[in-house]
Amino acid sequence: MTQRNGTAATVRRIVLRAAAVLATTALAAGCGTGDASEGSGPAPTPPADPKATLLAAVPTEQDPAFRFLLQDGTDKFTGVLDPAGEAMDFAIQQQNDDPKFTMGLTFRFIDQDLWLRVKLTGLADVPDSLKLPKRWMAMDRGKLKDESSIPAYQGADPGNTAAVIRTADTVTDKGNGTYTGLADLTDNADVQSTFENVDLKALGEAGKKVPFTAVVGPDGNLTSLTLDVPAAGKQKAMKLVTKYYDYGKAPKIAAPTGDQVQKAPALAYEMFNG
Repeated sequence: MTQRNGTAATVRRIVLRAAAVLATTALAAGCGTGDASEGSGPAPTPPADPKATLLAAVPTEQDPAFRFLLQDGTDKFTGVLDPAGEAMDFAIQQQNDDPKFTMGLTFRFIDQDLWLRVKLTGLADVPDSLKLPKRWMAMDRGKLKDESSIPAYQGADPGNTAAVIRTADTVTDKGNGTYTGLADLTDNADVQSTFENVDLKALGEAGKKVPFTAVVGPDGNLTSLTLDVPAAGKQKAMKLVTKYYDYGKAPKIAAPTGDQVQKAPALAYEMFNG
């Protein structure tokens, strides 16, 4: 799953603020339409554009730390993102069938520094070949053959919701903070790489009009975006869900220190280098 930054959403917020200031200034200066001598009042304020309002709700670098959940088909990612510190915890669980066990991976990123923590469950006796420290492991990026495959902090919108919303021709305000629209998952590479578990080729034309529902909280922050992907070919219908929550309540992310961390052993690099 690819992350992109929230630059576009930040610009839209600035544009909306600037437009509001200009509109207020114009009204104060009497720059309305019609003849003032006819006693006409100022022109009514046009309603907010739902798409612009929804994009402005997407988290940006100015937002406080928050938690997130990304459900991409059968994969579920959870974590904490701290835009001010350019930091992120990013966790996923992976099931293995033979032998049967569950592996939990948690990455921590602060700027360019990277740590990894691994938890294995379901194995009665963990063989020496699979034993890894329970502490955070400090990773040397120079020892990773394919660094591009490792998730990294790339902005305040880990679900790439802004890119999805921008593909919609029309967004409808349903009231109570709920918005709906049709997203084009074939529109650009950013959107396609975000939902790599979706067979876009099988979807065909249906991939250009995928229904979504977004919810904005009372504080003006996006809390969820759900895409309802139809069944196509061998692919079952699925929901692609992004949730952002606990704005300002999520813990700050700090570099592990002391007995919380150690250098990553060779096995940690073998897991990713193959």
